[in-house]
Amino acid sequence: MGRVLLATAEQLQLASGLSIVRLTLHVLAASVWVGGQFVVLGLLPTVREFGEGAPRKIAQAFGRLSWPAFWLLVATGVWNYLAINHADASSSWNAVFGIKMVCVVVAGAGTFMHTKATSPKSRGIYAGVGALASIAALVLGVAIAG
Repeated sequence: MGRVLLATAEQLQLASGLSIVRLTLHVLAASVWVGGQFVVLGLLPTVREFGEGAPRKIAQAFGRLSWPAFWLLVATGVWNYLAINHADASSSWNAVFGIKMVCVVVAGAGTFMHTKATSPKSRGIYAGVGALASIAALVLGVAIAG
């Protein structure tokens, strides 16, 4: 079972301005990268009604937004990592962080392979790998946030 932490008002503090910027950019980029994948997936049946080339055009348009978001996630993720006191990190935190990094690499690689795939089957497989790894990275990020 999870533990409940009761804190006094003196223990709770607002984040610094720089932390607010860093974390806001990270969450915004995750919203575009992860959330956008599911928005596109949900729109795909309707987009297919617009003609044979429509899904590819939508995917390319989404790529112009999602890839910069992915790289912003990587950059702010490095920034997040550098902003913590590593002496306080437990071995379980370090292990989950390592797994999260593997998920980030798999998410990027799977999504990239999706953009290069030539058959519908391989596009679907790579899209699934990219989406599942993205969700896993997101959940693990929440876990290591404490």
